[in-house]
Amino acid sequence: MATLTYLGRPTPGQVSDISTTGLAFDLGGPFTGVRGSKVRIECRELGALEGTVRWLRGGRIGVEFDGSSNAAAQVTAYFRFYHKDATPVLKR
Repeated sequence: MATLTYLGRPTPGQVSDISTTGLAFDLGGPFTGVRGSKVRIECRELGALEGTVRWLRGGRIGVEFDGSSNAAAQVTAYFRFYHKDATPVLKR
């Protein structure tokens, strides 16, 4: 579970897909932003991440992380800590 904040208004939801460049967020309530809106996502596992809404579809939004933030490092640390047993898709 996570909270997305836009103009001081929190919207509950869940991060459904994540990479070092952005994430998909399933909205659990109303969201009044549009493409290009600056948002903040907070959750226990990831901390606080800031980004820009790139797409909105059917109760789900795509957020691209700000390049000037440390979001990529936070996501990398998340995968290192929470997905220790993950098996790589490709092996050499």
